[in-house]
Amino acid sequence: METGNHSCGTDFTLVGLFQYGHMDTFLFTVISILFAVALIGNITLVLLIRLDRRLHTPMYFFLSQLSIIDMMCISTTVPKMGANFISDTKAISVLGCEIQVFMFMSLAGCEALLLGFMSYDRYIAICQPLHYPVLMSRKICCSMVASAWSSSSINALAHTVYVFQLPFCGSRMVNHFFCEVPSLLPLVCEDTSQYEHMIVMSVLVLVLLPFLAILASYARVLVVVFQMGSGQGQSRAVSTCSSHLTVASLFYVTGLCTYTQPHSLHSPGRDKVVAVLYSIVTPVLNPFIYSLRNKEVIGALRRQMG
Repeated sequence: METGNHSCGTDFTLVGLFQYGHMDTFLFTVISILFAVALIGNITLVLLIRLDRRLHTPMYFFLSQLSIIDMMCISTTVPKMGANFISDTKAISVLGCEIQVFMFMSLAGCEALLLGFMSYDRYIAICQPLHYPVLMSRKICCSMVASAWSSSSINALAHTVYVFQLPFCGSRMVNHFFCEVPSLLPLVCEDTSQYEHMIVMSVLVLVLLPFLAILASYARVLVVVFQMGSGQGQSRAVSTCSSHLTVASLFYVTGLCTYTQPHSLHSPGRDKVVAVLYSIVTPVLNPFIYSLRNKEVIGALRRQMG
């Protein structure tokens, strides 16, 4: 079998969401609208938190970081996908592919950790309110965010360097709409089973543990709220926790499904649909789920609009 390595400079080819041209216009329109909505929603949320002093709290500090991550995440995949929709070539350079892999892995890992920290913040605020100013001081919050960014970036860098030093065989046709580790492994000429075990370990630490922390935190919050005996407080807590858990579950479960399966069990069509959920739909939903149901954010928006 003829083998080659990325060092020869051969570009990769992204198949895209569909392989049939008649779907391109419709998909381009839908993806463009989602991209614009995600940018507008997240930029608005970041500006509101920055401009309104009433939102200068740990919860909104984490939320602003989440919005920044979502903007960067959707900007990593959608612009290139949109360019491919309207161009005759589907090529992406080796460097461009490496950048997509690194950026997406680091941003997704950071978001997974950040969502866990946000649930911890709510747990402390409701279950231990007297200790909240100490346990969630500005220094501790900044340390949490810095640890999320640094650990996810180091993890992404390690995976990116390892994957692109592997030998790729013959065709470099990536059956996906952006460069992602699971979609690149079928192109590798050698056995990658050991490396796939490393991926699973990374995902368990960066994704599964924060998800379990979120479930435990919200479960404890609901227990405490129901013990208070306030009907209005109970309904608000259930509504808020359910909406947050829905979006978080969409992100975590889809990510776990993609990154914990061996590449021999992957289905390109299913992988693309799942990737749309955690790379495009989640950044669109996050600012609305965390803001439109929040009276403080709505109040800040009204004040800024006069």
